[in-house]
Amino acid sequence: MADPSLRQALEANEFILAPGVFDMISAKVADGMGFRALYATGFGVTASHLGVADAGIATYTDMVSRMGTIARGCRTPLIADADTGYGGLLNVRHTVAGYEAAGVTAIQLEDQEMPKKCGHTPGRRVIPAEEMALKIRVAVETRKSPDFLIIARTDARTSLGLEEAIRRGKIYAEAGADVIFIESPETEAEMAEVGKQIRKPLFANMVEGGRTPILPAETLHKYGYRIAIYPAVGFLTVAAALERAYAQLKKDGHSNNLPADASYGFGRMCELMGFPEVWEFDRKWAEIAGNLPPRKAAE
Repeated sequence: MADPSLRQALEANEFILAPGVFDMISAKVADGMGFRALYATGFGVTASHLGVADAGIATYTDMVSRMGTIARGCRTPLIADADTGYGGLLNVRHTVAGYEAAGVTAIQLEDQEMPKKCGHTPGRRVIPAEEMALKIRVAVETRKSPDFLIIARTDARTSLGLEEAIRRGKIYAEAGADVIFIESPETEAEMAEVGKQIRKPLFANMVEGGRTPILPAETLHKYGYRIAIYPAVGFLTVAAALERAYAQLKKDGHSNNLPADASYGFGRMCELMGFPEVWEFDRKWAEIAGNLPPRKAAE
């Protein structure tokens, strides 16, 4: 069931900062930190689940299963990447219904041709704006709850220019999208221009090393952005930490020399994964089982 708090925050003109999560460890860590939303990144989920590029290889079945696992395992509302809707209009209907049933609160749909590519990589091509507008209309018609937000993304900026990207954003807003996502503007001035021209809540994609400048939350809010995602910060940090730890292990032949702050700690990880509840369950039922009469030998 979609969490109404995201729509309420948008209506109250609040700013939502959402870290990228890509598996259940990253999701559970972020879930306990007080964010208003989490963003399930297509790049990160595809990489962690399949170990391949975010280039249209992951299917609807791959993604809805992983997104549902994350949504069910967290208290924080989840914004989920759904690529192009995995096909045409019928696929979009199936995708929206599936993501909403899985417990996601907001779905991101983009206007790329299939197979899609990561929004901060080259070679992206887009479908006609009118075709994407139909996808948005189908998505709006399909959702069961108005609290399930439709985020419409255009990748037109890189190949067709900012003016075309803004034109598409306006068309997608008219089609019923709740939030407009102009992917990869290349300067702060471009981001400000988007905010001047599109009168809908805007979505900012802050990728370390990407095409768009990373701006403070206060600046984004001033320009009209209401949601900012940091999809890569988690998996980029984790990959670097793993590389350092594995290199130290290989060099020393043991893990005793890892810096004290390099490890989350086995005890903390047990708590994060819910082991105390499991242990309490075991204690309770072991005591009850211990009071059962002895089993009779089979005759």
